[in-house]
Amino acid sequence: MQMSDWKNCVLADLGDIVGGGTPSTKNESYYGGDVAWITPKDLSTFQKRFITRGERNITAEGLKNSSARLMPKHSVLFTSRAPVGYVAIAEDEICTNQGFKSIVPNEYTDYLFLYYLLVHNRQRIENMGSGTTFKEVSGSVMKQIEVTVPAKKEEQRAIAKILGSLDDKIENNKKINHHLEQMARAIFKSWFVDFEPWGGVMPADWREVEFSDFLTPRSTKIISDDNTPMLSLTNAGIVLRESKFNKELASLTTKVKLVMFSDLVFGNSRHTLNWGIVRIPQGGVSSVYNVFSVSDDINSYYLESFIKARVGYFSNIIRATTRDNQSIDVATLMKKSIYLPPSNVLTEYYEVENALTETIRARENESKHLATLRDTLLPRLMSGELSVANLTAK
Repeated sequence: MQMSDWKNCVLADLGDIVGGGTPSTKNESYYGGDVAWITPKDLSTFQKRFITRGERNITAEGLKNSSARLMPKHSVLFTSRAPVGYVAIAEDEICTNQGFKSIVPNEYTDYLFLYYLLVHNRQRIENMGSGTTFKEVSGSVMKQIEVTVPAKKEEQRAIAKILGSLDDKIENNKKINHHLEQMARAIFKSWFVDFEPWGGVMPADWREVEFSDFLTPRSTKIISDDNTPMLSLTNAGIVLRESKFNKELASLTTKVKLVMFSDLVFGNSRHTLNWGIVRIPQGGVSSVYNVFSVSDDINSYYLESFIKARVGYFSNIIRATTRDNQSIDVATLMKKSIYLPPSNVLTEYYEVENALTETIRARENESKHLATLRDTLLPRLMSGELSVANLTAK
């Protein structure tokens, strides 16, 4: 396909630019209905392309009494503030709050191509935002953003098919891995919580050990090391932050805690228990986290699985507070206990789990390679530098 087959246009030429709205939160009858309603927060951890609903639904009455607009299936959602640039596709009819400038594609625009077009241009769109507290892209600005696209919808669809096939495989890998992870948790619970292989009773040669016997609070502070990776706790566990500990951070606080491999880290945010086990040699975390070193005679992977399997058992360790800090009741945690089976039982179990884990990691690695390929092809296909004909001929 030659660049002469492409056309210069603005986003408004590709579809209807739609804003959103929020029904009054003072009226309970506006919420809890059957109308899917999306906010930017719903997309903050969303890792798929197609979305069906968010954390909250609204009612038909709430839709009618707000500026939210019901959009059809395959509308492309684009957050226009706080932050700019989350993109998703409506799998069914959907509406959003005011943090979106979404596009309902017209008959000449392929919805999946439009999705990748917005992904490709999101940084440029964000740069066009304005505002002092946070950037926002207005509807008028969104409508006039210039893009170059294939003139024929068939060509748009061909480009989207190549990129979409990669994302299809990535999303399928995630779905399979989620199933395998659920299997691993179910097997662990069967063995080490419900004792099903032993008739539902903990064998006599197992030990019940209190956390106080193998956890030691760690309070070492980092002051001047510029190379220490910084970690954060999320509801998905410990994540690596992009920034590292530096002198500027040290000048602001000397309360960044050191964590080491296999350390157990607890915190709570808005009364939700967050926790994780460190899997890097050394790192730093906020001082509001509770950090514990784990005794060498405790298998930290077993400890991690045990907490995952019995997370409700630990819900009462959250310290009652009127602030949204991250702290736990250490005394209550230390009185909790764990069941420790003989080493031969763990060996037998990990033969089963490792087979699942290896499959999960293989699919994760494949997905990383596919994502790299997609991200390499995206700008070249969207600019016309690489044609579909040349790509499929190879």
